[in-house]
Amino acid sequence: MSDRPGRFFTWSEFQQSSAAAKAGIKLIVPEAHKPAVQALCAHVLDPLRERLARPVKITGGYRTPQTNALIGGSKTSQHMVGEAVDIKVSGVPAEDLARAIVDFADDFDQVIWYAPSRGGHVHVSYTEGRANRRQTLHAPASGGYSPWRP
Repeated sequence: MSDRPGRFFTWSEFQQSSAAAKAGIKLIVPEAHKPAVQALCAHVLDPLRERLARPVKITGGYRTPQTNALIGGSKTSQHMVGEAVDIKVSGVPAEDLARAIVDFADDFDQVIWYAPSRGGHVHVSYTEGRANRRQTLHAPASGGYSPWRP
C-alpha cells in the first residue's frame, strides 16, 4: 500500500478528528478501506487541488463507527468506509468549493455544502462499489438538506 493516498494528501490527514481525540479514540484507516480513500483522492481530491492550485484542508475524513455515533453521523455514513471527506479551502466559500468539485472532479457520489452556521465545509464522497449518484445538496442554516444545482 502506498505511503500516501494521493499526490497531495497524507494518511494522517484522513485520520484526524477533534471529537475522536477528545474521546480518546485513535483513528487509523483500516487496510480494507485504504483503496476507497485512494480512489477518493484520485477522482476528486487530487484533481480539485490541482485545478485550484490551493491547499485543500480535510476537516473530517475516516471515522470509526464509534466516532461516527459520537458526532451524530448517519448510520450509513461513507466516512466509515473511506469513501467520504469533509473539506475547506481558505478564502473559498463552501458553495464555490462545491461548484468547483462538480466542475473539476472526474466523478463523485455526493457533494453537500454546509452553511457557515453548520460548519461552512463541503462533504464529498466517491464510491467504486456502485454507480456514483452525482447528487448535489445544500445544508442550510435552518437544518436538513435541500437539492442544489450548481
